[in-house]
Amino acid sequence: MDVYLKKRWDLIPNLVEVVKGYAKHESSTFEKIASLRSSPYDSMSSRDKIDSNEELTSQISRIFAIAENYPELKASQNFSELSAGLIKIEDDIAQSRKYYNAVVKKMNNKVEMFPSNIIAGMFGFKQSKMFEAELEARANVEVKL
Repeated sequence: MDVYLKKRWDLIPNLVEVVKGYAKHESSTFEKIASLRSSPYDSMSSRDKIDSNEELTSQISRIFAIAENYPELKASQNFSELSAGLIKIEDDIAQSRKYYNAVVKKMNNKVEMFPSNIIAGMFGFKQSKMFEAELEARANVEVKL
């Protein structure tokens, strides 16, 4: 999973630069992404990676919303290639998230349940955070025709 998150982490600046050229006045979204990416990915803890990537997910949806307002941007080959790559990575992340959450759930159960909780306590194992979707990602999509 970490490999896919790192790929997305590296792809986003390219996508932002392409969108920036078309939407110069949308600076708040770009600044938020830049601040999220200010720390090096490899030096982050697992929890920090999950938190940062959850926030990045919401910012990516804003980039695509901005792109909807610029037909010439949507027609750009560079934007199309970057967004197709991002979509592929997002699909890979979704698959990896399922596996990660299954493993974390199993570990968290072992940390809580007897007799494995005794061993977990002796060796300092603690529960891990699940990689969950943001509340806004869980909301129903509103379609207006």
